[in-house]
Amino acid sequence: MTHGGAAAEEADGVRPAAGAERGRGRFSWPRRHPWLASALALAVVAGGVAVPLALGGGGPSCRQLPASIRALAGNPAAATKALDPRDDMSGFPALRALLPTGRLCGDGGRVLGTVVTEATGTAAAGTTATGTDHTPAQARAVWAVVVVYGGAEVPPGAEPGLARMLAGYIADTTRASAVSLDAKAPAVPARSAAATDETGRSRFGAFLSPGDAHPDFAFNQDHEVSVPLGPLFDGLAGDPQAFAILYGAERAYLAHYLERLTDKGTDPGYRPGRAPKGRKNPETREVDSDLDDIARRVGGLLRTRSSAARAGHIDLAAYDRSVRRHTRGAYRAAPTRLTTRPPMGGIAGRPVNGPVRGDLMDGREQLSRTLDAWAKARKVPEARAAAMRQILDDGYIWAFRGGST
Repeated sequence: MTHGGAAAEEADGVRPAAGAERGRGRFSWPRRHPWLASALALAVVAGGVAVPLALGGGGPSCRQLPASIRALAGNPAAATKALDPRDDMSGFPALRALLPTGRLCGDGGRVLGTVVTEATGTAAAGTTATGTDHTPAQARAVWAVVVVYGGAEVPPGAEPGLARMLAGYIADTTRASAVSLDAKAPAVPARSAAATDETGRSRFGAFLSPGDAHPDFAFNQDHEVSVPLGPLFDGLAGDPQAFAILYGAERAYLAHYLERLTDKGTDPGYRPGRAPKGRKNPETREVDSDLDDIARRVGGLLRTRSSAARAGHIDLAAYDRSVRRHTRGAYRAAPTRLTTRPPMGGIAGRPVNGPVRGDLMDGREQLSRTLDAWAKARKVPEARAAAMRQILDDGYIWAFRGGST
């Protein structure tokens, strides 16, 4: 029950529920977007044509992973170069043709996921807190991968790799981004990302590492491509390991974010500034927006799981067992405010604070546990803590019930 069907689930011990139709359902983009069907039927890639195998009666067809992509595995520099669309987007047509969609034979999906993580500097995301700053080329590659697979069928087996990529850029992939005329390229270098407005806020969020480049998901070249982050999260979450990676990254990011706020639950870098005409600029506005983004991502992940179970696309008990097996633990914010600004590649891999307590699959409970522990340790005013809790609840429920993420 992923973008690409059942193969990844079966490999991870999760089978579709009895009677569920393979390769269809909520995450079948070709069915929801008929124009994709013909495109998926024949994927022309650099270095040759991916020829469908096993056509006809024996089961779903698969394609061999192109040798040109397989050769990139283990060579991060070459992978980054191959998936870099460049600032002027001159490399985008070639990389779009290079990246395969649909079912790949053998270990093709897994190898593709490895190439994506190596190209984007996220091979260790979610496994270690020692992150390194991302380069502009790596950040541009993230933008390109999201564009390609946010609206197409992710090959089964590649989902954990793509999830690790998103987790390695969690500050960027969590934040909601509307198309902006200010966005001139698919990524921005660290110095540009760190530029702030008169309130002390960067367009790329708070607590940024001074050396990190960032994909700019507000960039939309001539309105010819869109950056469907929400659909990509939805599609990847059909795979239990990918779900665990993304859910863990969001929970880790909440702890990371909270421990850098003031004891009043505000951004220490906030400056009053002058709000645009007709709009208030309260001290908590941007923090509240960031908390809402985190809650919506978590709510969207749990909605995906719930929808898949109701549709009969997964065996929920088996899916949940697999998620728990891939879950590292619980995350709690430090009891005192931190002033460090580490690379975001290490956020998802921060040390856990013990096993998950309560119901892992109750996202509201898990978000509240992290917030409440932080508020108690920091003696946050009760009214502010209650307001923050309500923001997390509202964002989570909005997304869980089908609102945009």
